[in-house]
Amino acid sequence: MTFTSNEQTFLAEAGIGRLATVSPGGVVQNNPTSYRVNADGTVDIGGMRMRGSRKFRNVEAGSRVSFVVDQQVSLDPYVIRGVEVRGTAEALEDEEPPFPPQERAVIRIRPERIISWGIDGGSFDFTSRDATQ
Repeated sequence: MTFTSNEQTFLAEAGIGRLATVSPGGVVQNNPTSYRVNADGTVDIGGMRMRGSRKFRNVEAGSRVSFVVDQQVSLDPYVIRGVEVRGTAEALEDEEPPFPPQERAVIRIRPERIISWGIDGGSFDFTSRDATQ
């Protein structure tokens, strides 16, 4: 099991996340992205010009990744929820993107650690586990 059923529901509804990668020179890059959670628990990141993007090049060079999907549900009371996925990634050519107009190249994340908040309880109820648990 990679994601709990509540995490799966949240990820299916949230729609946009942010992918952080690191260049070979140590520069952190973080951008909003579309995504798809696959049946095997991997996460595909898509984009209109994915092959030419810094995030794609960073992953090709071996960057580990952190991917966050979160929402502010309300201000009063303050309610937030989200999921962070940490793991390895690979840059893949000729793959179906999350949305058809996007380029046929994706970054596929293989989760190693999953952290969530506000998913299985209150806003400040955090869970953290290995993805294989």
